[in-house]
Amino acid sequence: MNLKNLSGKLLRKTSLLFVGSGLLFAGTVAVVLSTNQQSMTASVSKANDIPLGAFPITVPTIKYGFAIDTFQVTEGVIEPNRVFSDLLTPHGVDYPTIDKIVANANGIFDMRKLLSGKPYMILAKDEANGADYFIYEPNVYEYIVFHLKDDYKVVRTERPVQKEIRTADGVLESSLWQTMVDNGLSYELTAKMEDALQWSIDFHHLQKGDEFHLVFEENQIEGEQVGVGNVYAAYYKTGETEFYAIWYAHGDISGYYDLEGRPMKKGFLKSPVKYSRISSYFNMNRFHPILKRTRPHLGTDYAAPYGTPIYAVGDGVIMDASFTKGNGNFVKIKHDETYQTQYLHMQKFATGISRGAHVKQGQVIGYVGSTGLATGPHVCFRFWKNGKQVNHLNLSFPPPAPLPKEEMPGFIVERDKYLKMLGQEPSSNQEEKVSTESPVLPTL
Repeated sequence: MNLKNLSGKLLRKTSLLFVGSGLLFAGTVAVVLSTNQQSMTASVSKANDIPLGAFPITVPTIKYGFAIDTFQVTEGVIEPNRVFSDLLTPHGVDYPTIDKIVANANGIFDMRKLLSGKPYMILAKDEANGADYFIYEPNVYEYIVFHLKDDYKVVRTERPVQKEIRTADGVLESSLWQTMVDNGLSYELTAKMEDALQWSIDFHHLQKGDEFHLVFEENQIEGEQVGVGNVYAAYYKTGETEFYAIWYAHGDISGYYDLEGRPMKKGFLKSPVKYSRISSYFNMNRFHPILKRTRPHLGTDYAAPYGTPIYAVGDGVIMDASFTKGNGNFVKIKHDETYQTQYLHMQKFATGISRGAHVKQGQVIGYVGSTGLATGPHVCFRFWKNGKQVNHLNLSFPPPAPLPKEEMPGFIVERDKYLKMLGQEPSSNQEEKVSTESPVLPTL
């Protein structure tokens, strides 16, 4: 065999073997440099017998930015009443080191907020020399890396979140929450749908056969769903009545609007608590369960677990936040010259709730309890109109003014986009209403 031709063949084989395994590269080169033709032939034959990929490359497991296969790994969850030092001292980290790390965490992470049930990981190159890193996950969106050697730095890392627009729908067979679960939807999405429609729908009076459709943003990390972002459009039908909530944001304007561009946010929320049920209605001839006699019940009772947040149903000023034998802990709010509301039997008041304080619609003012004359945890919600207690469930309020005319073209584009995603088209009646109120709009 011609030495020159053989060398060329061997060099071509060298490049192929280099791709398959770097370990074969040196051996093949040694063959090329040999001047003994017989030994060259034997070496080439041996190399040809070794299949490419015989030495597979092991892909390391990357987590928290570390190739954790190269460490001794300890994983766990924070147990109740455990502090930072309890977790580290068994892994060879002394108290002076812990003090330095805690000092370096200032402004990055509050070490008092290590929560029980949250995961952590300890990495050690050599356990005999002590741990090298402690990683804590306060939530799915971020993690904290504590360097236990060298500079003792503390680094907070936010995971990249991918956002995907999704749609969802369902028909109520039992409760709204059960329907959402049966359709593979989260409690978080249920709550955000209620937020979008809370001014229009009394979620304590839903019925079998009601249907809903949603357009929402799903948060994903590494392809896994981790939460719900904004709900961009919500449709709810109960009986023959339909409700829409369309999210629109432009400049200083943001919020939910109906199909005509009117704000969903009304003067008052339909209920002062979420995820509850009405246990007693406004009734002029109610038999009192504790006093054992008939007397008017001038409010609506919402039963909910102890500690459930109670919300102000509208903007206003606190008239009173105190305790009486019958009302227990209660808050009374003046909204304007016409309307006042009162919230009874609270477990406790929220921070900052006292006479003269200003509150906003949806602000937490207290928590459900059973103080005063109460047989169980609930809030008795009372509503005054012109100084007289009335049944708020029977009240209706004039609609607020729509978006400014100059905003309507942009709103209509957003509205129609979301309607198509909901599987609907704007009706001619909707178009006529919009163009009547906004004559400068182009024809849809």
